[in-house]
Amino acid sequence: MKTATVIVRTFNVEWIIDQALAALMKQKNLNIKLLIVDSGSTDNTLKMIEPYPHELLAIEPGTYFPGKVLNQAIEKAQTELIVFINSDVVLLDPLALSRLLLPLDDAKTAASYGRQIIRPEADLWVKHDYERAFTKSGYQPEWMHYSLPIACMKKSVWRLQKFYTDSWGSEDTHWGVQIKRKGYKIAYVKDAIAMHSHNYTLKQLASRRKIEGEADVYIYPNKSISTITTVLSFGASYLRESIYYIKNKQVKKLPYLLFNRIVYSWSFYKGFVNASKMRYKITFGNYQ
Repeated sequence: MKTATVIVRTFNVEWIIDQALAALMKQKNLNIKLLIVDSGSTDNTLKMIEPYPHELLAIEPGTYFPGKVLNQAIEKAQTELIVFINSDVVLLDPLALSRLLLPLDDAKTAASYGRQIIRPEADLWVKHDYERAFTKSGYQPEWMHYSLPIACMKKSVWRLQKFYTDSWGSEDTHWGVQIKRKGYKIAYVKDAIAMHSHNYTLKQLASRRKIEGEADVYIYPNKSISTITTVLSFGASYLRESIYYIKNKQVKKLPYLLFNRIVYSWSFYKGFVNASKMRYKITFGNYQ
């Protein structure tokens, strides 16, 4: 039986953590060493975690930075196999993690990630997004590299490529891109299934997309974006989602979808431009 450290990052998740950990502890064919990384929860999260055997890594409130915290947690782990499960992820099969870990038997496979299924209340555009990213067929879109809500990796490979700390988000995508450039593979395991999704307000969507835009500057150093390409991207996105909404008989929601896609595209553009300016300033500022 394999042994793996399962890293679960928590912060005020009393609404779901017990369900998430109960499903985790029902996993078969795997010896789990649970490592909870808490960033200063003020609700009942830590109290609800107490019944589950675990080690706690406490992060000082207000200092959470994804890449840095992940590196701390992995460094603390005592096993070669590292599993990541978000605190709001509910595994839907008792063999999900053993299936997730199976591809790592291959020496050239550095990591794997599973298939995420939306929550029942998920918005239609979220449903479509997940269907495209986490396919039933096992096909990996070229833009899908790695996804941490349900994922695993080898600690020995992580030592060759730690999570970056240049930007706040998309640390999983950055790691996936970099490790592939080093000649390793990342497997998508369609049968390792978990429930996980978020509905965002327009304000939350804007914040998330701005972070993703900033991160892309560091993930793809040679990438460029203009207002023209942003408009074209918006048009393609709105057309694609509109067709999906019409097929699902949600025509009345098309006006909201329009605002959603504007925020989606424009916020990413703003994040990318801001980070590009900052990166240029850091790189060349001393020579001006």
